[in-house]
Amino acid sequence: MIVFEEFTKRYGGVTAVDSLSFRLERGEAVALLGPNGSGKSTSLKAAAGLLSPTSGRVFVGDPPLSPGRPGARRGISYLPQKVAFPDGLTGREIVEFYRRLRGNAPERTAEVLRFASLNGASDRGVSTYSGGMLQRLGLAVAVLPNAPVLLLDEPTAALDPDGLCAFYGVVQRRRKAGQTLLFTSHQLGDVERLADRFLILVAGKLVASMTSAELVDRLASRGALRLRIERPTRGLLDRVREIAPAAVFSGSELVVPGPSAARPAVIDAVRMQGVEIRGLTAEEGRLETLYGELIGAPAP
Repeated sequence: MIVFEEFTKRYGGVTAVDSLSFRLERGEAVALLGPNGSGKSTSLKAAAGLLSPTSGRVFVGDPPLSPGRPGARRGISYLPQKVAFPDGLTGREIVEFYRRLRGNAPERTAEVLRFASLNGASDRGVSTYSGGMLQRLGLAVAVLPNAPVLLLDEPTAALDPDGLCAFYGVVQRRRKAGQTLLFTSHQLGDVERLADRFLILVAGKLVASMTSAELVDRLASRGALRLRIERPTRGLLDRVREIAPAAVFSGSELVVPGPSAARPAVIDAVRMQGVEIRGLTAEEGRLETLYGELIGAPAP
């Protein structure tokens, strides 16, 4: 369980997070979304006990405890956005160090190295690792303990497809076991695969809370289909508007805003009018646009 109660964090005259309140129950996965500088990483650090609130409170675990207390920290596993390890150690030595520190069984070292696909490089110094390999090593350390609370800051930013599949599998097993996940991401696919709901932060304030399905629907409604056509027939636009009322012509393009579900019917309608389609592009709604709408910012 994770609870934020009016959490506020200021650095001098700058407010990083402003009166943030939400609650995660056991077995729930929640994504923190928002533009860069919106307070996502600050919130995760507060839940990990790495910084103290300027005002308000944060609790983790069951029973709920302040994250800075030893009893709470034993139940937390945290992955920062940028991982860093001593260059003079190998990947295996780093995992083994954290395994001993967390009191896990010896076989966990080999298990998490396999999960991170580092077996071929586990005995090399981490100074030779690429950014993606360092990220996978950080994930290996994060999933070492069977912690009831997982805090992950951009966990999939540098993962390849195999790493993504392995990571999704681990998280889904942890959720089924009743563990709580709070993570940040700029990847909509992560939200769809992992999150029960998501919270949007903009300029340190919570501006929306939605399920992942609601997010996908809202973004889909902000997408558009663009058809490049020549010699449109009379009545074509009226026919398309019966399906998608917001359709317009922009030069030689027929632009059809709205959900993707209507697009096949629009294409069929154009072809039924005897019009040749010379090009087709589909644009999906952008998170950045949704952020702007939620805070009332003008469209770019």
